[in-house]
Amino acid sequence: MHGLINRSIQCFLRDTYGAQVWADISAATGIGAEGFEALQEYDDALTDAVLDAAALRLARSRDALLEDLGTWLIFGQGLGWLRRLLRFGGAGFVDFLHSLDDLPDRARLALPDLVLPRLEVAEHSANRFTITARGGWPGVGLVLMGALRAMADDYGALAILEHEGQAFDPAGGAERVCIELLDQSFAEGRRFRLAGYRSVQGATEVSAEIAGLGSGPDPGQGPLPEAGP
Repeated sequence: MHGLINRSIQCFLRDTYGAQVWADISAATGIGAEGFEALQEYDDALTDAVLDAAALRLARSRDALLEDLGTWLIFGQGLGWLRRLLRFGGAGFVDFLHSLDDLPDRARLALPDLVLPRLEVAEHSANRFTITARGGWPGVGLVLMGALRAMADDYGALAILEHEGQAFDPAGGAERVCIELLDQSFAEGRRFRLAGYRSVQGATEVSAEIAGLGSGPDPGQGPLPEAGP
């Protein structure tokens, strides 16, 4: 697993649940106090161990944590680069959905060794879409669903999302998220400006933003949403 993904999991757990919770999880899995390096590769089994330890420590399901991770990736402090990368995909939520086919290639422009699942977007009607993730790790569809919920909120769209997991493709291991768009202009979208940003950042800059979480919200957006209960 790419260290950027592992580092994101670490920062999500630390920032959401506190430094002591992360210390307990890192001790239980033998990672060490410093945690993951963003530009290193790690065995997938270590990522699984961290997620299992987090679920046990927090008494939450692994699925719920993965979906929350997806939301945090959009709105978490210090992750403005990812939100900007996604918002470059289109002026509205439907345009953004159609741009997801190209997301893995856009991500590789910033980090050439980062391999993301291949995303396939299907429009079944004007308000029904499916996003299929192929070639990812188990649970990537839940992370995707959390991120899509956050992006719908970011665009001001009202949508219902459902994760189908691997049930529809048990042999291939793909996961699918179903989207029913109720209103693309349900609310005012969050502020986003292109001025002052480049569409592509270098690997060093991306790594620095991941490692430096807590530096404050993305200056290109409005106030972050309040945390839920």
